[in-house]
Amino acid sequence: MSCADDILAALAQHPDGLSLPRLCKRLGLRMSVLLRELAWLGADTIGEMPGPDLVRVEQHGDLTIAVLTDRGRRHLDKLQIAAAGQPFTR
Repeated sequence: MSCADDILAALAQHPDGLSLPRLCKRLGLRMSVLLRELAWLGADTIGEMPGPDLVRVEQHGDLTIAVLTDRGRRHLDKLQIAAAGQPFTR
């Protein structure tokens, strides 16, 4: 699994989202790495490429929260279905 997949999986377990510090701790990531990954997973255009809109970052008072979008949930479902069809190898 990639770092992006780990982020999506963690957010899928928390429908109301997770604060960025908690998400960093849960995944063992530095904040700078998390912010970079969230930028690539969000809806904003980077360069000429529109973002995939898998994750949204929201401000709730003093907390910054990452939330999985509906598109992110569908993407994660596709990944899980694809993984279920893979033969088990060691």
